[in-house]
Amino acid sequence: MSVQADGKQLAPAWRRRLVVLGLLRALATAVVLVGLYYLLPLDHVRNVPLTLAVGLVILLVVIAWQLRAIVRARQPVLRAIVALATTVPLFVLLFASVYFVMAQASPANFSPHQLTRTDALYFTVTVFSTVGFGDITPASQGARLVVTAQMILDLLVLGLGIRAFVGAVQLGRRQAPAATGPGIPSQQGDGAS
Repeated sequence: MSVQADGKQLAPAWRRRLVVLGLLRALATAVVLVGLYYLLPLDHVRNVPLTLAVGLVILLVVIAWQLRAIVRARQPVLRAIVALATTVPLFVLLFASVYFVMAQASPANFSPHQLTRTDALYFTVTVFSTVGFGDITPASQGARLVVTAQMILDLLVLGLGIRAFVGAVQLGRRQAPAATGPGIPSQQGDGAS
């Protein structure tokens, strides 16, 4: 058995159930986000800067909400995994949406052809993963600036974003009452070794 932060015993079967439910929740969220990406009427949007700005504000609000949820969670590690599994697809789909809107506004933004939603998602993932096959490239100065911004934000999301989630987990663990009782070693530094 493992020890829960609030002092209750958590059976391995219950822990597995929580992990599976958390991962299913993250998968369902990702499926809903991808569904929204394909269903939203993005082909009617022409304002690329506004699309990017609104998307980044939504992303920041979601990240702040996720960090708060991690700190308050009974299982902060599990909540952090679910938060990352939600935030990363949102980040990727934000840039896929921006690239799709850019391609609709002007086919000259990307080479060699007009981007479909799937092309925009594929391009975003190749930039995010730093693979960059070269089959789709930004052709205009505006597109290159947005791709450059994505590359910089990729590094920030991977570096600072993960650090923020880890910090929230640590804070959540510290805020939970320490587990004590028969057979459970004290988690507070009492000087005993």
